[in-house]
Amino acid sequence: MKKAIGIDLGGTNIKGVIIDETGKILHQVRQPTQGETDGVWQKNIKQVHEQLQGFVKDTPLKVGLSAPGLANASNSQISFLPNKLPGLEGFDWSKYLEVETKVLNDAHAALMAESAFGVMKGMKNALLVTLGTGVGGGILLDGKLYQGRAQMAGHIGHTAIQSGGDDLSILGMPGSLEYALGNYSISKRSHGTFKSTYELLDAYKIGDTFATWMWLDMMRTLALGICSLTNIFSPEAIVLAGGLTHANDALFVPLGEFIDKFEFRPEGKKTEILKAQFSDFSGAIGAAGFALLEA
Repeated sequence: MKKAIGIDLGGTNIKGVIIDETGKILHQVRQPTQGETDGVWQKNIKQVHEQLQGFVKDTPLKVGLSAPGLANASNSQISFLPNKLPGLEGFDWSKYLEVETKVLNDAHAALMAESAFGVMKGMKNALLVTLGTGVGGGILLDGKLYQGRAQMAGHIGHTAIQSGGDDLSILGMPGSLEYALGNYSISKRSHGTFKSTYELLDAYKIGDTFATWMWLDMMRTLALGICSLTNIFSPEAIVLAGGLTHANDALFVPLGEFIDKFEFRPEGKKTEILKAQFSDFSGAIGAAGFALLEA
């Protein structure tokens, strides 16, 4: 049975897994990224790779690497990530790890985890929306990850949902879905009342009036974004991932009620809204799945 190593480079932690072709995790490791100092986090990734490869003690396994930024056309390196993780852009991972390594944007890797082994398995056309610090995503078309020109497809959060104002997404798009939902903007949106989306959620759960208005307005906005995506792509499902999904019914119940009001449903068509199966190790699992697919 084929096996592969998947490594996920995050700002805080490096996570690694060995999976087989069914998606079963055979071994997993985690260690701190230790900041963004060039040379340090590269060595830590090599250490994670050596630890995982040493666990199987057989032919060198193919490697998939999930990282922030945009991959190049051959998925051999990250070609664009300004102002973060110096040294990542253009880094030759296959040469450094001495084994063929496929490199993938982290949101694209999360989609691959769901498509290969999770709630998207068997689907041909579906979307992933990640809800966390910002809003990201990925697109599955005809059963394959769609990366698009310059590998930038799936930046769902940078969709503009209102034309005015100077509130910007992380990439600078005004009136974005990301600004309306992302944790990075919560203090500004709440006039300093909440420092995080989790604080907002806790206040909503105990019936705070301002928090209730904010949370339900976020759910309405997310529903409008999702319905816009269904009108454009007509997917089988939209899968939600990221920290915000831990709200469970507090998110999915009002979101579903708003979607019921807005979704275009010819002949009774209703798009499934699903919670991602994988969370903490999704990037590593998806990167390994991508490496197996490209083998």
